[in-house]
Amino acid sequence: MAPPLVFLPGAGGSESFWEPVGQRLADLGDVVLFGYPGFGGVPADPGVKSLDDLYRWIVARLPAGASHVIAQSMGGIFAARLALEHPERVERLVLVATSGGIDVRRLGAAEWRHDYRASFPDVPSWFIDDRTDLTHRLAGIRAPTLLLWSDSDPISPPAIAHFLAERIGGARVVTVPGGTHAFANERPDEVATIIRSHLVPVQRP
Repeated sequence: MAPPLVFLPGAGGSESFWEPVGQRLADLGDVVLFGYPGFGGVPADPGVKSLDDLYRWIVARLPAGASHVIAQSMGGIFAARLALEHPERVERLVLVATSGGIDVRRLGAAEWRHDYRASFPDVPSWFIDDRTDLTHRLAGIRAPTLLLWSDSDPISPPAIAHFLAERIGGARVVTVPGGTHAFANERPDEVATIIRSHLVPVQRP
């Protein structure tokens, strides 16, 4: 039975972000689109009061067994942590324009929190304030990993992809020219094709 495809959004927190790509990959397995409680119009959950709580909320709602996990932006923190702490739940990993749980500012990333707060005033403060750092644990990721980036994204510049690739064994970097931080939603045909090639690798004779 094919593994489900679990899609985790970024700071917008809306399941609609990944819907166009999910539709194009639905033939590979069941598509599970996450939205975060308290984000993107999803009702808040009183039990979710920190990023750690949100991570546990996600883990509790994952499909049984192993899934392909595809994550954008800050969703990559949850995906990387899942691959580290529950490797049996991650068949293949795709990190898209994500922090991956590292300090992106020292790698040239633009500060996004002020503008984000202005655009989404109802988002909980604990999400804005979190500074989860998984740098020293990244070498423990064993799932085959695709790092999909834009070459012109100020929020998550290519230096972050290469930093992650140096620490995640066997990780492959694919760069999309000219994309914004939301290119995975804006260019679903292109992105779905790249992700498909990672989830269904070519069998060599």
